[in-house]
Amino acid sequence: MTETREIQRTLDLALRLGEMLLTNGAGAADVTATMSSVAHHLGLRQSLVDVTFTTVQMSYQASPDDPPVTAIRHVRQRETDFDDLTRADHLVRDLLADEIDADEARIRLAQIASTGHRTPRWAVTLSWGAIGAGIAMLIGGDWVVTVIATIAAMGLEILQRYLTRLRLPFFYAQVAGGLFASLLAVGAAAVDIPADPSLVITASIVMLLAGLGFIGAIQDALTDFYITAGARILEVLISTAGLIAGISGGLTVGRLLGVDIALDPGASGLSQFPLVVGGAALSAGAFAFAGYAPSRVLLPIAAIAGVAAGIYLLLAENDLGRAWPAAIAAIFIGVVSYAVAGWAQVPPLVIVVSAIVPLLPGLSIYRGLSLLGAEDYSGILQMITAAAIAISLAAGVILGEYVAQPLRREARRLEHRLAGPRLVGPLRARAVRKVKGS
Repeated sequence: MTETREIQRTLDLALRLGEMLLTNGAGAADVTATMSSVAHHLGLRQSLVDVTFTTVQMSYQASPDDPPVTAIRHVRQRETDFDDLTRADHLVRDLLADEIDADEARIRLAQIASTGHRTPRWAVTLSWGAIGAGIAMLIGGDWVVTVIATIAAMGLEILQRYLTRLRLPFFYAQVAGGLFASLLAVGAAAVDIPADPSLVITASIVMLLAGLGFIGAIQDALTDFYITAGARILEVLISTAGLIAGISGGLTVGRLLGVDIALDPGASGLSQFPLVVGGAALSAGAFAFAGYAPSRVLLPIAAIAGVAAGIYLLLAENDLGRAWPAAIAAIFIGVVSYAVAGWAQVPPLVIVVSAIVPLLPGLSIYRGLSLLGAEDYSGILQMITAAAIAISLAAGVILGEYVAQPLRREARRLEHRLAGPRLVGPLRARAVRKVKGS
């Protein structure tokens, strides 16, 4: 392939695929591997790929005597759209399997980029309400707290969608979300609603943390993409700082009005085990639905999240701290998600990001804010605990993926060795070339 036009068309296809994957939270290593595979399959050997947080760049030089051809695309917006991510993943698989050619791949990619969401907006808002209800159940809230958390979650979704349309930086959207949640809790406490407002705020913290790039940041750091990892970590820190600023402002307003809600919500115990598992399953499944995940994977995500929350609770109740139980539960998510993703024909990222939502450290962040608001500097330790939990979750999930891949390869080899006597039909048949006249 030496024609400049064909080289540019191939680079453009690979770049658009990389941009779509990066926009929807894929790690830099995954984006680089995908772009390189597509370019190599279409005839560009030894192409160079450079992925940062805001740009994807690709260049190719046909021979030492030819000038290199370079193309760049900028990533201007980021959103969680598991449907687009899944369709782009299927497109790459079909292209590499020669089921479609480059022209059809371009057409399909354009359709993915231009097609709107199939889920109506009101359904997404209701699903965010379900996330709030699930988190409230998870942290031990009663039915009153669950109702308030549901209303708060839907209000947060509407508010942040409006602020996104105004093109405000995400930091201010997080500030507004934290302020809205805390003021709603202050209002509930002011009118003597029989509910623990601190649980409402804790549930809101988890919802505002959901979807941030914890996993992608740690994955980039572990795979030597340090510039992208640093940018993603900075984005997460700024978003979390905005959340903390908003909630702190709401608590301050409450104290000025004589409404003190700096309570310390207790953690759920083993007596609430069914409620914890059910709340985790509901919140994870609802988050996947809000992220436009394919319907076939919603129940598996809910089941994985419920079991992971149960593992976390059992280990945390045995005085193992918070970080190690979170890491072990995340490893479980990573291992199981890899196998379930193959069955459901979705990228593992869809399952991992959704199933990890119930384990996000909202409780530790609120405890830290409550202590700092009371001028107790042990709240800094709670903030460090929250950071440790977040890192444990991301690192544990990625370790689970590393463990699952060789296990799956060995299972396939074992399947071949144990594949015989079959009760009906072959388990894995090879195509047999027929001889003429037979």
